[in-house]
Amino acid sequence: PRCMRLPCWQQFGDAVPDQVVWTDRYPAAMPDGRTLCLPLRDFGDVAVAGLIANQASFVVLDQLAAWVATAAQPLEADIVVGLPTLGHTVGAAVARALGHAGWIAPSTTRKRWYDDALSVPLGSITAPATGANAARRMWLDPRLLPRLAGRRVLLVDDVISTGSSATAGLALLRLAGVEPVGLAVAMVQGDHWRPAWPGSVPVVHAFATPRFRRVGGGWAPIGPGRAA
Repeated sequence: PRCMRLPCWQQFGDAVPDQVVWTDRYPAAMPDGRTLCLPLRDFGDVAVAGLIANQASFVVLDQLAAWVATAAQPLEADIVVGLPTLGHTVGAAVARALGHAGWIAPSTTRKRWYDDALSVPLGSITAPATGANAARRMWLDPRLLPRLAGRRVLLVDDVISTGSSATAGLALLRLAGVEPVGLAVAMVQGDHWRPAWPGSVPVVHAFATPRFRRVGGGWAPIGPGRAA
């Protein structure tokens, strides 16, 4: 199919008929019926459709942010906290799409004036908190606390897959005395994150992709194939 020849993350393609097995790419269904070609990331027995937000074209990023903002609108947030690192790209774009004047960016590096009490361990499916990443942490600048106090806070990330980075972001906000009104992501990647995520915090998204299992020379979707 033509869209399978498009550069990943650079432009949307036409709708593609579903099929049982995919090889190195997957055409994720968008809310408007188009597709976005995503590379399949091989993790051994399973694979996932990868989205690298900071490598996407502005056309793609702005449209994804618009869809996320539309999904998040009912939550009535008045400030966005974008998770590092790729959630920074999505968070800034979503805050603009919501009409906000700015947003808040936690960090993965400790500045001199940061407080250890406002930090949490950080890991994700692509950068697990093991080996060289074992000491990786996420920090919230204490000087940002007044901007969070009494506000309706929306947590934003690029993808939720295992839920590791999202739950770390939730824990960091709770250290600051904040319970977010929701989590907004560009892509929901399977459903392995659900057991770790509290049902009290709603999750909204632009689009969803399944996980994949290895079959012969390719990958077959596990569970729903093309949920949008």
